Amino acid sequence: MSTEIRRRAVTPRAPASARGVASAVLLRIEADAAYAAAALDAELDRAAQLDPRHRALATEIVYGVLRTMPVLDEAIAQVLRRGTLADVTPRIRVQLRIAAYQLFFLDRVPAFAAVNEAVDAVRSVGGEKGASFANAVLRKLASAAAAQSSGEGDKRGRLHQAVLRSAPEWLRRALVASVGEVHAEHLLTGVASDEHGPPIGLRVEYPEMRDEIRAQLAEAAPEALVTVGKVSPLALLLRNAGDPHRLPGYAEARFSLQEEGSQLVALALGAQPGETVLDACAGRGGKSAILARAVGGKGGTGAVDVCDVHPSKLTHLRRELGRLDLAPRRSLGVDWSRGSGEVEGTYDAVLVDAPCSGSGTLRRRPDVLLRRTAEDVAELARLQADIATTAASHVRAGGRFVYAVCSVLEAEAEEVIGELLRRDPGLRPAPFSAPAVAALVSGPDMTTLRLLPDLHGTDGYFVASFVRSGD
Repeated sequence: MSTEIRRRAVTPRAPASARGVASAVLLRIEADAAYAAAALDAELDRAAQLDPRHRALATEIVYGVLRTMPVLDEAIAQVLRRGTLADVTPRIRVQLRIAAYQLFFLDRVPAFAAVNEAVDAVRSVGGEKGASFANAVLRKLASAAAAQSSGEGDKRGRLHQAVLRSAPEWLRRALVASVGEVHAEHLLTGVASDEHGPPIGLRVEYPEMRDEIRAQLAEAAPEALVTVGKVSPLALLLRNAGDPHRLPGYAEARFSLQEEGSQLVALALGAQPGETVLDACAGRGGKSAILARAVGGKGGTGAVDVCDVHPSKLTHLRRELGRLDLAPRRSLGVDWSRGSGEVEGTYDAVLVDAPCSGSGTLRRRPDVLLRRTAEDVAELARLQADIATTAASHVRAGGRFVYAVCSVLEAEAEEVIGELLRRDPGLRPAPFSAPAVAALVSGPDMTTLRLLPDLHGTDGYFVASFVRSGD
């Protein structure tokens, strides 16, 4: 056995910790522009031994740092003796941000522990020189945080204000114009006022199974909080239960992971047994599974065709539907902005859940704050109109079309469907046929719906319903 192999064999991997998970995720975002949710899921999978409390803390640190990064960087810059934060290596910069977030906004980690843990983490990557630098910076930050704590307001209130200050000005203005000041503020800060963060959404296969599965999960994970969804008859909401893939019922395909608002988007199509439907932007298959089950399941008389521009997502989709004993009739790689590809003919119903800014998902994807610009939204709106126009051309006369985005911005919602109706006069707005969706719509416009976290408990979505004129 070589020395290197022998050393690896006798040197165990350092035990996972909330801080270690958070720093690994934030470094991937910093260095590789990784997506926060995917990077966090991957790191938590590697740290399967972490208990739910520490998994929740790691999640809060990652999302909290991302939501308040401009404020954290400003605080760190104020105590640097020379140079700028940009001069600090990414590994050390990540540790400083984590410690700053803990010092200013978390009560559960004592200040001395936050400083000592950060200094030890920096020492492991930057040696004694790096540790000495981090210690000097963080001692000053701890004093600043203590002075701030002696003033008015608690840490949660200050976190709320820090998130507002950190949000890009263009996004704040666009949110207020689209949903009003109260809803806009909640979209930006809702999680800052809830230390537990958003729940994990589960989807049961049939509504009548929900209470039974809820009881089974509550028994298997007594420390978890398992509640029924607010808007989807298929939804269960899970908190403090660890990895849901390890819970009883997942391996038996009794439930899947899917955010509640995403479930409602699929239900909005009102798919019926025996129909042929098209999921034009299918992604990883959560909505496709709902549609396949609704039209008759595997071996039924109905059929679901699924499309996506990314072949890797279709591979995952087929695997996920297979786990549920479902299957699409066809899965096709299609870039709808360039045409219909191999899609031919018409369908009873077509769903477009278009790529978007993700402004409705800020509670789960705070990296949207760092990635998106006003110019991105304008470009996405043009893409959405192109996708919707091409996909809608495959709706038969009398058939249904649903357009959805996980954004609440008018530019990706009302403005896109206005352009769609201008391009395709054969489409006309129509009330939602699905009871679960129709029950949420009120007022003179019964053909569109905005889901909002503070009203519906879901991520933010815009959904619009149409029919194609003709016999």
